[in-house]
Amino acid sequence: MNRIKLIVLDVDGVLTDGSLYIGSDETEYKQFNAQDGMGISLAHCAGILTAIISGRSSESVIKRAEELNINFIYQGIRKKIDIFDQLLKTLGLNTNEVCYMGDDINDLPIINIIDMSFAPANAAEIVKERVKYVTKNKGGNGAVREMIETILRRQTNFYQLVNDYNTKDINS
Repeated sequence: MNRIKLIVLDVDGVLTDGSLYIGSDETEYKQFNAQDGMGISLAHCAGILTAIISGRSSESVIKRAEELNINFIYQGIRKKIDIFDQLLKTLGLNTNEVCYMGDDINDLPIINIIDMSFAPANAAEIVKERVKYVTKNKGGNGAVREMIETILRRQTNFYQLVNDYNTKDINS
């Protein structure tokens, strides 16, 4: 397995359970999982960059991404593959240095070109058929954390990383 240097995530159905809560004032609310957030913090502690590429736009995504220090945030993206290609070019990365998690058909163009792809348990069947790994957890319920721990256990001393996270002054 190549060393993963960038984790790219979809939002709805991955970082959330896919539900959309829209108030009468048109404010959109999303529910995020704190364990997924800790997983992202651990990835940062290990030196892995993170990105969001979402088909929808939401202020709540910006707020959560800022809280987690997500390195790159792209919203309202219909053709995710174009942004993905641009991001890899900007960072000088190859597809084998990236992990992607998506849950629906608009994620397939990226999933189809990379080696390390994940889908949450509640993803569309066609996506689960194409990814390398399907998590036991559903989107918005620890799937991202499960994916990140899988990566970190393969390419780091996971217990040392956890110790470092708990003992060092880390801005992640």
